[in-house]
Amino acid sequence: MTRGVNFMTREERDRIIDYLFTEKCSCVIRNGNEIRRFHERGVKDLFRLLTEDSKFLNGAFIADKVVGKGAAALMVLGGIREVFADVISRPALELLHRYGVKTDFTLEVPHIVNRTHNGICPVEQLCNDCTTAEECLSRIEEFMKVAR
Repeated sequence: MTRGVNFMTREERDRIIDYLFTEKCSCVIRNGNEIRRFHERGVKDLFRLLTEDSKFLNGAFIADKVVGKGAAALMVLGGIREVFADVISRPALELLHRYGVKTDFTLEVPHIVNRTHNGICPVEQLCNDCTTAEECLSRIEEFMKVAR
């Protein structure tokens, strides 16, 4: 039996999105009956899941506060089926659509800004000229080595 969100009701989907805000999560992921809440900044949680527990991502629904192109690439590579983003960058949205990931969002922006709000998010910048999720992953892997 394949895990995933095939039979998730609108109320269940809305509850996952509510967790994102009421529990101050960075993202909430549901696959089958399992729900996990995450609080790390940036792409750390998604990268860790992709490298250590990618089966949980396959077919899942994710509610995320901020989705840039790097996060979108990790979601695609993990096999996420559906994404809700409070804020999403245009490059992330384009990448998700290219891979057929159902996407809903509150606000679309040209790019994700960095934490000090004085430039583009470093991962968004790294992935800017990548055309595939795989290209983004190799750059994110290098970034994560330095960020540790």
